[in-house]
Amino acid sequence: MSGIELTTPYLDTDADQLSFTLGRPAREALAVRDLTVGGLDVQLRLLGASHQVFAGPVRETVACLPGVAGGLPGSEVHEFDEWHYRFTARVRHFTAAGFSEEVHRIRKRSDDAAESLHGIFPGSPEAVTALTVERLGTGLGWRTWHTYPQSRQIVATFTRLEAR
Repeated sequence: MSGIELTTPYLDTDADQLSFTLGRPAREALAVRDLTVGGLDVQLRLLGASHQVFAGPVRETVACLPGVAGGLPGSEVHEFDEWHYRFTARVRHFTAAGFSEEVHRIRKRSDDAAESLHGIFPGSPEAVTALTVERLGTGLGWRTWHTYPQSRQIVATFTRLEAR
């Protein structure tokens, strides 16, 4: 799926502003993609403040949220009924050339993925939030990328949701 040119500026301007929460209600989205992957309904939600993914029992939000302190965990593990959930995140810093190459790779990966959604924010073709989802064994996984051209940082997350 090709990227969506967004008209709304992004709200999170630094990786340190992102927070991770589970169970939040749907926030106003700039774009939404509904999928069925491995028998599970999945909704990818692109926010002005990053993303939400709703899959089976999970409602994952990685975003700049009012009243929620920024900072992502390196890893989170949870159990939901018959599901095992694991979230990981990392922030990488790049040189100018390395950043441009990595954003190009992320956009291409999202374009090439059948189950994906990515938006390009105004002001820079390198200001991107991308989400891809795929079937993995007895569940599914999704990857997200949040790019910050002004600081040349990229936040990458990977979530795995598996039947127990």
